Amino acid sequence: MKARKAWRVVREVVDEADVIVEVVDARDPIGTRNRKLERLILEEEKPLLIVMNKADLVPKEWAEEYKRKSEIPVVFISARERKGTGILRREIKRLARPLLDEREKVKVALIGYPNVGKSTIINTLKGKKAVGTAPIPGYTKGKQLIKLSKKLWLLDSPGVIPIDDFDELVIKGGFPADKIDEPVKPALKLIRRILDTRKEALTEKFGIEEFEGEEEILRRIGERRGLIKAGGEVDLEETARWFLREWQTGRFTLFGKEKQEKEEFTRDFEDVLEGVERDLLLDPRRILWKYGDELREKLDGTKRVGIREIEGFTVGIATGFKKCDGGTKLLERLTGKHVLASECFGKKWKGVVAILE
Repeated sequence: MKARKAWRVVREVVDEADVIVEVVDARDPIGTRNRKLERLILEEEKPLLIVMNKADLVPKEWAEEYKRKSEIPVVFISARERKGTGILRREIKRLARPLLDEREKVKVALIGYPNVGKSTIINTLKGKKAVGTAPIPGYTKGKQLIKLSKKLWLLDSPGVIPIDDFDELVIKGGFPADKIDEPVKPALKLIRRILDTRKEALTEKFGIEEFEGEEEILRRIGERRGLIKAGGEVDLEETARWFLREWQTGRFTLFGKEKQEKEEFTRDFEDVLEGVERDLLLDPRRILWKYGDELREKLDGTKRVGIREIEGFTVGIATGFKKCDGGTKLLERLTGKHVLASECFGKKWKGVVAILE
């Protein structure tokens, strides 16, 4: 769907809804909040609630401080862990209360970027699987109303905010860092976002405390990584690709998640993932059917991991475990995402292929 058409759909959803919930990834609030959407809603004088999903991946103190400073009501939840959903229900009812006496139905719309967890939140609010989820881009089709109470209804619709800017597409993982012709610009934009959100992350990850600007930070990252061209200059383009790749795969986050990773493993499976991306295989069974023999050849006691962003989803491969859930847990920990579908393989040593969101 082209950006102009996608925005037209978003506007239709805003027009139809009585209360709007903007779903945001708590790990990247600046990147996944959309000021254009928020201005549109406020101009329509409709109640707006910001829901920060995946809050289990950010420190509680930081979440409370962000909530205190926000000019728009904010609720932090973890839909997959079912934490904070009771507070979310109460806040939705509070915003809808002035309308309940005036209308037969009060419609609440959830809008957000791809993969922020909109459908998971709807399923959690309903209390059972009201909306399907699948590792297929654009899975939510058409519109449907989902009853929350006698007069309060969820409007499930294609309320997906389009990514208008290529740099944003890269930062949000929609385009592989290794394939970017000019990676410096999106890398500098990402650094600025980190500085605006939580600059301590750069100190924790790279030891950078004093700097004059974003380009100096990028250069110092390159020095630390040893990405030097002939002549002794930092290779800024290669540094930018590496930095963006770290962000896209979740190895670098705003909150130093890498400190929690004690387990050693080897990066592998680039050839397999290249084929998976080329053939757009987003089903673990199909991946195993085509590449199972190649993956089984590397089944031993060495932990191997491969991760790649494809069409808004994350494909992960992990091998060298005695139990399959060891591989899925490692992939979730490395990416900060939730496994949607997975397939286990192997006998003495096991591996797992997973699709994560």
